[in-house]
Amino acid sequence: MPFGKVGPYTFSMQTETVIGLEIHVQLATRTKLFCGCSADYFGAPPNSHCCPVCLGMPGALPVLNERAVELALLAALALGCEIPPYSRFDRKQYFYPDLPKGYQISQYEAPIARGGHLDLELEREGKDGPTKRVRLRRLHLEEDAGKLLHDPATGRTLVDLNRCGVPLIEIVTEPDIGSPEEAAQFLKQLRQILRYLGVSNCDMEKGELRCDANISLSISGKPGTKTEIKNLNSFKAVEEALRAEAERQRALLERGERVVQQTFGWNPDKGRVEPQRTKEEAEDYRYFPDPDLVPLVVDEGWRQKLKAQLPELPHEKRARWKREYGLPDYDIRVLTEERTIAEYFEKVVALYPKPKDVSNWMMTELLRLLGEEAQTEPEPGLRLPPEHFAEVLKMVEAGTINRNTGKDVLEETYRTGKSPRQIVEERGLAQITDEAELARLADEVIAEQPEAVANFRSGNEKTLGFLVGQLMAKTRGRADPKLAARVLRERLSQ
Repeated sequence: MPFGKVGPYTFSMQTETVIGLEIHVQLATRTKLFCGCSADYFGAPPNSHCCPVCLGMPGALPVLNERAVELALLAALALGCEIPPYSRFDRKQYFYPDLPKGYQISQYEAPIARGGHLDLELEREGKDGPTKRVRLRRLHLEEDAGKLLHDPATGRTLVDLNRCGVPLIEIVTEPDIGSPEEAAQFLKQLRQILRYLGVSNCDMEKGELRCDANISLSISGKPGTKTEIKNLNSFKAVEEALRAEAERQRALLERGERVVQQTFGWNPDKGRVEPQRTKEEAEDYRYFPDPDLVPLVVDEGWRQKLKAQLPELPHEKRARWKREYGLPDYDIRVLTEERTIAEYFEKVVALYPKPKDVSNWMMTELLRLLGEEAQTEPEPGLRLPPEHFAEVLKMVEAGTINRNTGKDVLEETYRTGKSPRQIVEERGLAQITDEAELARLADEVIAEQPEAVANFRSGNEKTLGFLVGQLMAKTRGRADPKLAARVLRERLSQ
């Protein structure tokens, strides 16, 4: 694509951004990949989730976690990967303080899955745009390394090995991504799929989804030199880091300088990438088959059993909702973002078959309640039974309570667990529909508000809204607003 000015530089050359991603996903298992240590290490005291196996002690032998394999296979099936009958584990040799064995158990020549793709649903100004297919090169299993903690106060670097051996899948894309925005969108959609599957929680703040990004600029179709940005742990970081590196490379090329293949870290405070080391090639890691682990065989029966467990994926659900419910694209995107919310919506619609009404109430009221709870609870739950949600909507439709009262009842049943009907009866919230009672209260309002009454009778229709509000206040919001307005108008005309 042609570029004009970027910073102080002016570009006349034709350049194209070429991006590939390597995504590391922590699998949602109770224990680590090759030992029985807990994989729930986040927030635990340093070096408290370790054993001779994950510390690489002499004589300790790894045993493969079957559940981790199943989760990796579920991800591969959902992404359309080819699953060969045979795969094996290799030792990836490198020396770093957070890798106590001196190697990482990974897969290289015979990964658990190859190929596959993800179709990007590109958003343009809030509307769904055309899809773009991003091919996958491979998906493989590996163990995580430990973590280095830098203490600026003392200048020391400490090592926490709790994360050693935690199961990961690494998903490697082909260089099919053409912009930083597409890279961020790819990660968002991949995260949603993996969460739908239950493969991973993908909590980026906890490092459960991390990304290394490779980027190069081709000039007039000629491939450029790629660089890598390591350990990007948010969608914003991915987009900003890639944009900064693309501009850095363009500036070098415009000055006639050469792009050097190297690895960078992202400094969000300074808004720039910072060099870490020259980029390694596969040969630098001296891969060889791990002699302590037997090959992994996935037969057709196992594959079919897992395939039957696949849920309806997000893009499939969005297409079906469009056909069956006729909801706006915005509603569909919001309510299918999380699998639990999407399934809840369908349960409520089964009880109250008016999809748009259910959508409106869920997006304004239920998501608000969940958002408030998320501020105090790390994992807010859907404590409100679908039956209670549907009952509130039915009571509003029947005129038992008005909409504003319905919102209050919904919040109370959410917080207390009481049924909506019980709350309405205990608090006397049933809507007043007795015209004689409303007429009596309307006369009181007319007597108390002579100026507003005079304004209305002189032709100011807007004053009626004020008078209805006064009547609603007298009934503590229990009057039917439409009926209240009609009764008031009739009394004012006498």
